[in-house]
Amino acid sequence: MLGEPVDQVPVAFWRHFPGDDQDPVSLARATLDFQKKFDFDLVKVTPASSFCVEDWGVQTVLRGNEEGTRDYVRRRISSPADWPALEHLNVTEGALGRQLQCLRLTAEGLGSGTPFIQTIFSPLTVARYLRGDDFIVHLRRYPQEFLTGMQIIADVVARFTEAAIQTNAAGIFLAVQPASYRLLSEEEYRCFGEPFDRQVLDAAGNGWFNVLHLHGSEVMFDILAGYPVQAINWHDRTTPPTLGEARALFGRTLIGGIRQWETLLRGTPEAVSAEVRDALDQTGGRGYMVGAGCVIPVATPARNIRAAQHVAAHWRDEHTR
Repeated sequence: MLGEPVDQVPVAFWRHFPGDDQDPVSLARATLDFQKKFDFDLVKVTPASSFCVEDWGVQTVLRGNEEGTRDYVRRRISSPADWPALEHLNVTEGALGRQLQCLRLTAEGLGSGTPFIQTIFSPLTVARYLRGDDFIVHLRRYPQEFLTGMQIIADVVARFTEAAIQTNAAGIFLAVQPASYRLLSEEEYRCFGEPFDRQVLDAAGNGWFNVLHLHGSEVMFDILAGYPVQAINWHDRTTPPTLGEARALFGRTLIGGIRQWETLLRGTPEAVSAEVRDALDQTGGRGYMVGAGCVIPVATPARNIRAAQHVAAHWRDEHTR
């Protein structure tokens, strides 16, 4: 986290658990089983994205996505007037309450040996789930109604974040989807995204390892690198900046280095090893955690995961001979 040398380069991968993610006990058990199998240095608890909007009436179905994600079949927001009408949810009840139960079970199962973090979708990402991709239309045409809704969303997400940290989580994994030049301008993100992201990060202030995840392509890395987080994760193999370029922009931990589809899922252990070595060369093995750009596909071969772990475990020795 501080960029100091370590005996062994840390590794962490995370995935969805389709079906199991509909029940807090099953999700905790699946998360713990995955960790028991691979012994990662960090556990990210990965619920279905709909956990954060289900209590607002959003509905999803599972249709066999390779990442294990669910398809949205019912949204909450139809008209601009729906944004100010969003309820101030009780985060200890419903789907949010069930996820807190999952975190408590995960904490109990892990004990004090391995840190875990909870996935938190940024308020603007939640707005996208509530409306769909044309949330941008409401953002631009009805900014006042949209901002009123955003404040309600941010309040709920912040209160859930505080409750998540209280389960003994090491921090949060703030997943930000709309911070992309393909979707918004910098001015738009600074108005409709950044203030609410920071509200959530303030709520996570008692966490000691908060991770920012920039999802998608053409991400606003320069802007969000100033967030008060200990690590950043993004699709570094497919969108700027590279790991080496990011080192000059962010002095704490970088997580990534491996393409989850082309390499982890469809590649060989040799291909995985090559990407890990390249990532280690870019970063010098300091302030770096081996990982993928996002969740790994559910069918990722175990041998490819173990190949990444093997290189990380022995790279330091290879470079000190």
